Amino acid sequence: MVRRYLRLLTVQLKASGLQALQYRADFFTDGFTSLCWVFTALAPLFVVYGRQPEVEGWSFGEALLVVGWFTLLQGILEGAINPSLTGVVEHIRKGTLDFVLLKPADAQFLVSTQRFLPWRAFNVLTGLGLFIYAFMLLGRGPSPLGLLTSLLLLGTSTVLLYSLWILTVSAAFFVVRVDNLTYLFTSIFDFARWPSSVFKGVAKGALTLVFTYVIPLALMTTFPAEAMLGRLPVASLVGAVVGSAVFAWVARRVWIRSIGHYTSASS
Repeated sequence: MVRRYLRLLTVQLKASGLQALQYRADFFTDGFTSLCWVFTALAPLFVVYGRQPEVEGWSFGEALLVVGWFTLLQGILEGAINPSLTGVVEHIRKGTLDFVLLKPADAQFLVSTQRFLPWRAFNVLTGLGLFIYAFMLLGRGPSPLGLLTSLLLLGTSTVLLYSLWILTVSAAFFVVRVDNLTYLFTSIFDFARWPSSVFKGVAKGALTLVFTYVIPLALMTTFPAEAMLGRLPVASLVGAVVGSAVFAWVARRVWIRSIGHYTSASS
């Protein structure tokens, strides 16, 4: 069963790659645009740390690790998760999801792998470059244990992103348009470029609660950065793993129940 789905994933990746390479100029242009957006995202960080060397216990090099994780996950979101699941909304709206549901494979897997944008891999490479630059500024590298922990958290962060997007897309079974929800999710995700401890003021406790348990942005970027720095508590690591599993289970149940509300064009 696993081998079968791996073959399906390989076919989908190959098809997306061939489609992207049909227009080579667009491929490299979009890759260059992605890089420009990354450097634009770094501008607020330079502004903040141009005035003070440390913010809420985070130096510039340490905060740069968080931006690196944000950039890497943004590449995964926009290159592997968003393109496929956005297409689901159109299928639901037009009543053409039948073509997916009737295929002899899991519908959630098929809709989640129907399209990839390979040029978004530039964001992943840029994120790795930011990690290297950040540790050069810090004058040291990550510990082997910290590196392994961060790789584990990369998996949990991807699962969390995917689960949140499945929950968002599932709303399309009940409402006509979910564009505003997707825009809202993307806007909220922008907060993940900052360490979770920088949110100050009266709402700090509420924001920490929301960004850790409701929309777990801290688990996606701050926790992996802390793991690289060797200062992530074991309890936080366990919470991230368990939390991602819970979100994945909830997203799966919501998806299955949402399909029951689907009305095809022939109904």
